[in-house]
Formats: sequence, structure tokens, C-alpha cells
Amino acid sequence: MRKKLLLFIVIMLVQTVTVFAAGPDSFSGIYKTTKDAVVNISTTKVIKRSYPQMNDEFFKRFFGDDFGNMMPQQPREYKSSALGSGFILEADGLIVTNNHVIDGADEIIVKLNDEHKFTAKVVGRDPLTDLALIKINPGAVKLPTLSLGDSDKTDIGDWVVAIGNPLGLEWTMTAGIISAKGRSLNSGPYDNFMQTDASINPGNSGGPLINMTGQVVGINTAIIASAQGLGFAIPVNMLKELLPKLKTGAVKRGWLGVSVQPIDEKLAKGFGLKDAKGALIADVTKDDPADKAGVKAGDIVVRINGKAIDDSKDLVNMIGAMNPGQNVVLDIVRDKKNVRLTVKLGARKDGVEEEGVSGSDNKTISVTGLSADELKKLGIPGGVKVKGVDEKNNAFQAGVRAGMVVVAVNHEPVKTAGEFNAKYNRIKKGDVVILQVFVNGRYNFIAFDKE
Repeated sequence: MRKKLLLFIVIMLVQTVTVFAAGPDSFSGIYKTTKDAVVNISTTKVIKRSYPQMNDEFFKRFFGDDFGNMMPQQPREYKSSALGSGFILEADGLIVTNNHVIDGADEIIVKLNDEHKFTAKVVGRDPLTDLALIKINPGAVKLPTLSLGDSDKTDIGDWVVAIGNPLGLEWTMTAGIISAKGRSLNSGPYDNFMQTDASINPGNSGGPLINMTGQVVGINTAIIASAQGLGFAIPVNMLKELLPKLKTGAVKRGWLGVSVQPIDEKLAKGFGLKDAKGALIADVTKDDPADKAGVKAGDIVVRINGKAIDDSKDLVNMIGAMNPGQNVVLDIVRDKKNVRLTVKLGARKDGVEEEGVSGSDNKTISVTGLSADELKKLGIPGGVKVKGVDEKNNAFQAGVRAGMVVVAVNHEPVKTAGEFNAKYNRIKKGDVVILQVFVNGRYNFIAFDKE
């Protein structure tokens, strides 16, 4: 019995040693060769705060009419600071980070590992994927760069390291493995995150997730505050795909004008499919590109330009990666028959180009469209979601906040970001803006003077 027990212990020890031996002896080599290309990003934005409660009857009743004179009556400006990370992509000073790191910043400061500091400007950004490019002028400073790997070739279980500035602790490295791929966090239509158990904390955002050959395979972007060992990164192939567009300043995406849903086994059987693959068209927007080309609700798209698609997410990602005006060929199963249609894509209306980056668009309130599923969950026929509000503007002072759904502008319904911006931009400076909003299951009105 003792011999059997001893043999069992020896076998377990050998297996344990084998498992640990499979991992790298040290990550120091990776750190030394990559850390100098990782940067610290600090941002500053000006916030205007007022004290409307000073004129409130409740305060006057208890403290007298002069109480308001004891506090500032005019809005006061404060500076709010935040930290993030990034990495140098090109030696001329082009840097990759997250959009949420630099969004709305009045000043962006980039600090190198050798303590050099530079003021950066935004080159391009894409809220829908949370990617952004910023640029510094390095002058005579020679900048190291990181090379981009292939996130499609990464496997679950591969070792990775994250380098960044978590909680302001500069150039911190953590190690772990890729825990999963293709995760959706319901943060946008192009969710496709890599999950890792390498520790990622606030301040890591925008920093690189690096493989064992020193290549970037992901851009760290999200954490779940209530969990441990759950970090998320944008696959680097998504960055490579969008890089040419980001360099132009804004990402313009193709648009079909359809609502899609995944196909399960029962749906596949009912539609006469061999397997549950493809994207089921749940609805077609009238007069949008798909409608003009003859696409109908109930169609199942199985191939785009000859490439098979597995599910509805594939369709959204493939169409979004294409350019407005581009012709695409859709292979469709309709009434158990094969149909081929050519669609000339339109332009998606809820990207950054509709959020005030160009001079002609609305710079006060940035909004994004809502999918048919989102509208159904809210129980409303239409509207757009507020993504951000200029805190120095009357709209913010009146109570407009991110997360609200705007259903009408000056009593005119809005269903897309393009409609919202068009109606908002038509209102003259000094005129009253009335927004009908839907918040916490209720409709409400917010009014303010347009600046």
C-alpha cells in the first residue's frame, strides 16, 4: 500500500513539474525589449460646475435670501485629470491607445520611459471599437516601436504579458494567458474581445498585450471591476484593419440597413438549411441600400463576396470593414432557394464622423444609433443614445447626460444619429432646444438655449 501511495505521489509531482516547465522561465527578456515603446498618457479636461441649488427655495427657507451670495453664482471651471497607456507604432511619433483614454481631453501629455514628455494631438479615433491614434513630435528623440502580431493565430492558453500604468504605477508588467477569444461585453456592435487573466487595472487602458515573441496581439481596454482575472483586449488584427482609416481622422463604415439575428438549430431546420450558419435578416430599413437591392426580411445571408459567414456577427463585422459606395455580392437563401444580389453600400451613421469631429457636425452632444433589439428591450419605437455631452455647454447644465435616449428634437422624432445631428444643427444659436428623452422607463423633456 505504501509503495502504491509513494508511486502515486511521484507521478503527481512529475506531472506538476511538467506543467510548470511548459511555461517560460522568465518574462524579463520580453519586458526589456518592449517597455521603452510603451507610454504613459495623462489627459486633462476642463469641467464647468455651477451651483443651481443656491437659488432653491429649500435653502432660502433655512439659510435666508443672502445664502446664495456666500457661494459662487457663476459656473466655475475645474480641471479633471486621467491616466492611461499606449504604445508607439511608428518612429515619427504615431501612438496607439483607447478612444476612451483621450475622448474629450483638452490636453494630452505623453511620457516616455526615459522621462521625456510631449504634447500629443489626436490623429483619428473610433468610438465603436474604442481605438484611437495620437501623435507627438519627437524632434531629435529616437523612438522605439512595437511590431504588430497576428491575433487570429493566437490560441487559448498562449502566454501573454500586459505592460502599462495601472492605477498610476508606471511601466508595470503582468503576465498570464489568453483565456478566451471572441468575447462580447455588449459595449458595441463590433465587440470581439480577447479575454486574459493577466492583471489589468484602470490605467492599463490603451497599453499593449504582448506575446512571447514581443509582438502586440491586443490592445488592453476593459476590466470587470467586481471580478478577478478577467481582463479584455481588442484583437490587434482589428487595429490593422482600421489603421488606414484611423490615419485619415475618422472610420467610415459600410452600411446595409438591416437588422440581423443569429440562427439556432430550429430556425435552420425551418428555413431548410443544412446547418445553423449564416445571418437571418430580421428587418430591412426602407430606402436603405439593402431595401433598394431587393433584400427582404426572412432572407438568410450565407456568403458575402463569396466568403462564407458563420453568424450575424460575421455579417456586421464584414460589412462594417467595407467602404461606403462599395458594391458587395450577397448570396442569400430565400424560401429554400439560392438568390444572389448586389448591394451598393451606404455609410453607417453612428460612427465618429457623426459625432462632431468634422466642423459641420454637432460638437455638443454625441449620439449613437440603437439596434432593433435595443429598441425592443426599451419598449420605444425609435431614438438615439447619448454617448457624451460637452460639459462646458448649456446642454450639460440643463441635465443632458450620457446614457439617455433622445427620441425627439424640438418635437421632431429622431431614429438615427444622422437625423439627430441634422435637426440639431438646423437650430439657430440662441434659440431654445427641446429634447424629449427616455430615461429609466420614463419620457421627459429637457430645454436649454443653444450656444
